[in-house]
Amino acid sequence: MATETVAKPRSSVRVGVQKFGTFLSGMIMPNIGAFIAWGIITAFFIPAGFTPNADLAKLVGPMITYLLPLLIGYTGGRMVYGVRGGVVGAAATMGVIVGTDIPMFIGAMIMGPLTAWIMKKIESLWENKVKPGFEMLIDNFTAGIVAAVMAIFGMLVIGPVVKAFSNGASAVVEFLVNNGLLPFTSIFIEPAKVLFLNNAVNHGILTPLGTEQALAQGKSILFLLEANPGPGVGILLAYMLFGKGMAKASAPGAALIQFVGGIHEIYFPFVLMKPVIILAAIGGGMTGIFTLVLTGAGLRSPAAPGSIIAVFAATPADSFLGVALSVLMAATVSFLIASVILKASKDVEGDELGAATTRMEAMKGKKSSVSSALAGAGAGGVAVLAGPVKNIVFACDAGMGSSAMGASVLRNKIKAAGYPDVKVTNSAIANLSDTYDVVITHQDLTERAKPATSSAVHVSVDNFMNSPKYDEIVELVKSSNAPADASGAGAGAAGAGAGAAAAAEAAPEPETDAGPTGILVADSVVLSGTATTRDAAIDEAGRLLLDRGAVDAGYLDAMHERERSVSTYMGSFLAIPHGTNAAKDHIMKSAVSVVRYPNGIDWNGKEVKFVVGVAGINNEHLQILSSIAKVFTNKAQVAQLEAATTVDEVLDLFGRVNS
Repeated sequence: MATETVAKPRSSVRVGVQKFGTFLSGMIMPNIGAFIAWGIITAFFIPAGFTPNADLAKLVGPMITYLLPLLIGYTGGRMVYGVRGGVVGAAATMGVIVGTDIPMFIGAMIMGPLTAWIMKKIESLWENKVKPGFEMLIDNFTAGIVAAVMAIFGMLVIGPVVKAFSNGASAVVEFLVNNGLLPFTSIFIEPAKVLFLNNAVNHGILTPLGTEQALAQGKSILFLLEANPGPGVGILLAYMLFGKGMAKASAPGAALIQFVGGIHEIYFPFVLMKPVIILAAIGGGMTGIFTLVLTGAGLRSPAAPGSIIAVFAATPADSFLGVALSVLMAATVSFLIASVILKASKDVEGDELGAATTRMEAMKGKKSSVSSALAGAGAGGVAVLAGPVKNIVFACDAGMGSSAMGASVLRNKIKAAGYPDVKVTNSAIANLSDTYDVVITHQDLTERAKPATSSAVHVSVDNFMNSPKYDEIVELVKSSNAPADASGAGAGAAGAGAGAAAAAEAAPEPETDAGPTGILVADSVVLSGTATTRDAAIDEAGRLLLDRGAVDAGYLDAMHERERSVSTYMGSFLAIPHGTNAAKDHIMKSAVSVVRYPNGIDWNGKEVKFVVGVAGINNEHLQILSSIAKVFTNKAQVAQLEAATTVDEVLDLFGRVNS
């Protein structure tokens, strides 16, 4: 793990708005493709489109009325409480859709996460208290009841309130446009961008209002208030000509990334380096908006990212000239103002750019893989800790075996260190969200986990049972949870991501006796396996599960598929073969099998003496896996397993380890 400086926790109104904006953005950005699809269909097939088609134009209304709000509601619910939160969020969103006659984007952004949060709180009341076998029944009825109640609440209460707010906001925008005041919004928007408050404004207000306006008029000026790349590229062009040192050398590449790639944050350090440059961004923004007002131009859908390519892709036929002039005039004015400021000021050296980049990352709460290049940093994009480590997740393909045992091992270490409130959970990679501080994966899976958890620190291990990385993570937990005046102690620990407290995909380890009843039984324990190869051992452990009726034959094939992609070797002579995430439909009930090989088996170059076959539904198997993990992190208990002469000794050891 790389050494990173641990930033002190931040608490301010600005930080709160940043987090709120990031949350709003998280609901909108994954669905931008659907917005663009709607924009393309609108641009081509409505009566005023490129190729009018009455039949195909029928898609326009249902997509904006139903599809887009439901997608937003589902995404918001999933952010709070996983897939089940997404389902109830979408169902509740239907209430605000039916209760109004305008596109319900704001209503969806309220109902989706709110409904998921309510269900999460309700289900926490009986977490780990439901008898095995009743989980699905209770979960489904809880979800159905909450979704139904919230859909009615949304229809009768939230929908009318949101409609009133939307009408009021639209009236304000109309007033600004009619009185020529809309350009003055740049006085707030441009500084907000540099302070990373733009998501709250753009995705919370401008995108919903702009979409409603585009539905009525075919385009909206609101989509380009924040996304115009002109002001930023103008500033960077000024640094290219009149900057000094590293700032001058970095500006050309930054301009290309900002203008073509649409990553506006690349120019933020150039503004922070000389804050008065914000006047150039404001002047350019005002000019761009004024040009749009004069020409009556706008976009038919959001432009995300704010690239010139995305901007023109969302431009209707009658607005190309106005949009092009808006970008050009914004860049020109921004360039002229920034040039005057740079020529009149002292030399700007490279160290100042590096310091400005660091300040920007501190404000954002994490490192930027793009902007870090300005300061000569590596491309690791390691996140900077903006608060104490509270959420750690182990991720594997299926989320039922190796990750569960690894989580159990680390959880025990962190508890022993005196931090029982730090949540250590496990999850399938497919279910990950960007809500964790630290993500731990097998080294072959790290690249798959990174895209979904870009804000977290990623730790790669090749041994889930006794990896030396665990001690480093424990030290990180200690340093990050230390008082602010002692935060310097974290200098030798690895950085962690700015994680938000989130619902875990798997249940925490129970504190009660982890007896094997029902999950691991005597018929599923073999003291002397007959297999001599890895694949034969997987078959032998899998057949024990099959013989119990816990899985069907397809699950055995999935166990081999899982092994071919990532080894299930855990360390301490243990392997835990199990199926892929896609094979969960082949599981009939939770079960674990144990096969001992006294002479050992070659498992991809590692010696394995114990093979534990795993099939789990609804986390029922985690209790016994926790017991097994505790045994295999204790050398004396591993020796007892090796010396056991009866099946009862094995069952007893796994059953009493937590007692």
